[in-house]
Order: sequence, then C-alpha cells, then structure tokens
Amino acid sequence: MYDLAILWDWAAFSVRWLHVVTAMAWIGASFYFIALDLMLKPRDTLPAGAHGEEWEVHGGGFYHTVKYMVAPSEMPEHLTWHKWQSYTTWLSGAALLMIVYWMGGELFLLDPTKADLALWQGILISGGSLTIGWIAYDAMCKSELSERPTVLMLLLFVILVVMSWGYHQIFTGRAALLHLGAFTATIMTANVFFQIMPNQRIVVADLKAGRAPDPKYGKIAKVRSTHNNYLTLPVVFLMLSNHYPLAFGTQYAWIIASLIFLTGVTIRHYFNTMHKTGAGPNWTWFVTVVLMLVIAWLSTVQGAETYEEAEARALTPYEQKYTAVDSFEEAYYAVVGNCSMCHAREPSWDGLRWAPKNVFLETQSDVARHVDQIYLHAGVSHAMPPPNAIQMDDDARALIVAWLRDVRAQ
Repeated sequence: MYDLAILWDWAAFSVRWLHVVTAMAWIGASFYFIALDLMLKPRDTLPAGAHGEEWEVHGGGFYHTVKYMVAPSEMPEHLTWHKWQSYTTWLSGAALLMIVYWMGGELFLLDPTKADLALWQGILISGGSLTIGWIAYDAMCKSELSERPTVLMLLLFVILVVMSWGYHQIFTGRAALLHLGAFTATIMTANVFFQIMPNQRIVVADLKAGRAPDPKYGKIAKVRSTHNNYLTLPVVFLMLSNHYPLAFGTQYAWIIASLIFLTGVTIRHYFNTMHKTGAGPNWTWFVTVVLMLVIAWLSTVQGAETYEEAEARALTPYEQKYTAVDSFEEAYYAVVGNCSMCHAREPSWDGLRWAPKNVFLETQSDVARHVDQIYLHAGVSHAMPPPNAIQMDDDARALIVAWLRDVRAQ
C-alpha cells in the first residue's frame, strides 16, 4: 500500500525531532562554556593551577565554578564529558539527510535545470563532499596558519563560499543550503571527535599516570571549540532555510548563504566580548543589520525557470512513471484546480509573490515530481490547501489518492 509513505514521513519527523533536540543540547552547552570561559575571574586565593572562577545563580541555588589550566594537580573522582550531544546531532542529521535528500532525491536533491545527473551521482556528490571541508580545514589548522588565526578563519570562509557556489551549480536551492549546513556541521563534529576529545583524553591519561599534562593539548582543544562557536549560528540558519523560499529560491542563494557566515561572526563577536568585558561592541549590530538588508534584497531576485520553459522540458523517467497511469489526468486537474493559484511561478493569489516553499504545481512535471507531498498534504490529510484559502472537496482528494495507489499497483 502507498500508505508506507505515511510511515516514512513519520520516520523523517521522528529523526528530525531527535536532531533538533540534540542540536539544542549541543549548541546550549557550546554557548554556555564559551560564555563561562570568558566570564572567569582570577583570584589570589584560587587553588594551585586554577585559571579563574565564576559564581552563578540559577534554579534556586548558587554555583561556584573553577577552571584549571591545564589541569588540576590530581585526577578528580568524577568527571563529566560533553561529547554525545555533538555526535548524536551529527548522526541524526546524517540520517535525516539520507531520508529526505537521498531517498527523496528526485524531488529534493536534484535539479534537472542545473545538471543532468543520475540519482546515484547526486548521492555520491552529496555524501562525498561533506568530508572535503574537514580535510582542508584540519590541514590548515595543523600548519603554520595555526599561529595566524585571522588568516585561518578567512581561508575557511573562502572554502565555505566556494562550496556554497558549487552546491548551487548542482542541487536544488533547498538542498544546496542544507548541504552547506551539513558541510559546516561535519567540520564542527569532526573537531570534537578528532581533536577536542582526543586531546582531552591525553591530558586525563597524564593525570592518571602522575605526569604533568602538556599545555598544548588544552590549547588545541580550546581553539577548535572557539571555531565551532563562531560557526554555530550560520549552521542553524542553513538548517532552517528549507522552510523559507526567500533564502533558497533565488539564483543568488549561494551569496546569501555566504553572507550569513559573516553575520554569525558579528553576532557571536558581540556576545563573546560582552561576556568577557561586560559590554559588547555596538558596531557589530549595525554591520549585522546591513548584511541582513543586503540578504533581503538578494532574496527578491528569483532564478526559477519560467512556466513556458518548464512546460517545454521533457519528463524525466521518474516523472513518466507517475504520468503514465490512466488516473493521472483527473488527479492532475484536481491538483492544478485547487493548488496552482498559489503554487505557481507567478502566483495569482492576492498578496502572494512567491510560491509557498518554492513548490510549483502547474505542469505535469511539477505534479509528478511532488507526488509524495501531494498525497500526504492533500490526499490523506487536509493540510493543503489552507481551509481559509479554498475548500477542496473530498472527490478531488479521492482522485489524488486513487492516482497514487494506481501507480503502486503497477
């Protein structure tokens, strides 16, 4: 039965839920410890090896935190590691990438107007490209550039811009931004797995063996953690971007994504400075607002093909599969009659300038490509069209369900 699509959609929802929850835990821990580091205050009576302390009040009690640089004189009895938030976030994100963009690659991953790729080729590029950034970034961090942090961050920004442009030459706008987020998140998690945690383990091992830990390992871990801190906000934006066509539905989406990394730097610089000194540099907000205004302007430049171009484009084998059954014609007109006033390249609905989520439902190719979403949103549920927009009768919905089940029955 085609109702397997319902189970698959719930699987995607469940994995997305896990991804969001673990990401909140990871980001929250990252922000907290960066802020804590910057708020530490020295005191003459601190224990030997202590770098600073901070008093905090929360949840009806007081917390007294002391940080040791590089380590305390002996191994504490209890030690809490902060690592699983990062690992679970990346693993759940990778699973979600496979569910949505690999299994649904004909719709969400590939854009036939940009590149003529088979699905397996798109999947290979999708998965393989995620490692490129880590390899290049890690090599730079281990080179002499490690002593020039500003140059290192500028080179990382160049890599991100190049990858943003490259993804937009191959994938749909939605997939391109999502992959840039996954590309960056892979660097962040690899920092934790390959650098931060191993270096912390070396320090712990030295403590257990009664040796004085080498300060360089703590320094490496701190640098990578700081890099992650500045990359966090852009990654969150990119992960949310698939809900906003203004971010991905333009030919300049790759520039929008690039500028978002700059806003991440300006925003985090403000808060990091504020945590350290008590006052943040207000100029960062001016720069952020200017960057967002430029982004908003770029978002108005649409890059989608025209209706005439879409109508003239030949159906792909995937689309032909769904248009070949006898019930397609009636279902097609049911969709066009109830959905195309909004889901059009030039929407006719008053006040609507762009199709919701950049989904077009005008041509046979459009309808065939969005088969699963039409079935779930307008066939077995009444999510679409919005009830205050148009009343889609049950007969029209039944035609959609019958079409999909005819295809599966072949």
